[in-house]
Amino acid sequence: MFASMRTYLMEVAAVPKVEVVFFQENEGKIPLLEWFDELPDKALAKCRARIERLKSLGHEIRRPEADYLRDGIYELRVGLNGINYRMLYFFYGNKAVVISHGVIKEKAVPLQEIDRAIKCKRKFEQAPDKHTYQET
Repeated sequence: MFASMRTYLMEVAAVPKVEVVFFQENEGKIPLLEWFDELPDKALAKCRARIERLKSLGHEIRRPEADYLRDGIYELRVGLNGINYRMLYFFYGNKAVVISHGVIKEKAVPLQEIDRAIKCKRKFEQAPDKHTYQET
């Protein structure tokens, strides 16, 4: 029985804890991908690596990689050369994470950016299929 339990636990550990999707606007725009287009290559690589960590850790990701902001909105945290890159996200159910958009911040994530993520969350909850872009 121990061997089968070990196999089971290894299989569970190998499965990603959450699916990560990007928020899509009504017009088909994907704010995070548009933001990615503006980033230097090294920052983009670090942001993508942080998304991979979110996929593997799910709800368990903590500071310094991620933090809770408010009203169900979290931030993925990336720093490079003194610049603070943030990707705002929220959980949808137990198994999905939706990344709404990215920002560069100075001291704190601007309140209007958190409000923007909250609006994305509300839209997504009303019509998930319409507002889902899955990274390929």
